[in-house]
Amino acid sequence: MTSDSPLAIRHIARALVFDPADRLLLIEYKAVRPAPSNPDSKNFWFMPGGGLEPGESHEEACRRELGEEIGVHDVALGPQVALCDGPFLLFDKSRDARERYFLVRLPDDRVDTSRLAETEDNPVVGTRWWPLDELASAEVRVEPAGLADLARRIVRGEVPITPTVLHWHGA
Repeated sequence: MTSDSPLAIRHIARALVFDPADRLLLIEYKAVRPAPSNPDSKNFWFMPGGGLEPGESHEEACRRELGEEIGVHDVALGPQVALCDGPFLLFDKSRDARERYFLVRLPDDRVDTSRLAETEDNPVVGTRWWPLDELASAEVRVEPAGLADLARRIVRGEVPITPTVLHWHGA
């Protein structure tokens, strides 16, 4: 693909996964190449989730991905709370992402990430349950922009009726 070629569109489902202490589970990835909004190829934090398989709905893909990435199966999905569409350049394979984000509340903080690295096309650094105040003040890159603020609103009981539109950093 040349730099003038359009990016492939990828439909993706992700989850804002909260534990009973209202911490948000995020995955840290190594940025494998620089992008205009990340010239130093810094690591970034992202929600669990991934691409839809043929014939899958966003909800089905989200449930499958949560099973594959964090070992949580048969999870009850809450509403779609956000979306983010546009070019995402930090993964090894850049894409024109069409992401949909669902609310998930787990009964405890037990997850199994033993298979996470084998399901990803980018190097996984690790996972962390983030306290929201700490996440909001941390000097780390969290994608998409505004995710920490959205998570804080949800925890306060302000679950969006219409999905919130988020954007990639630098987009």
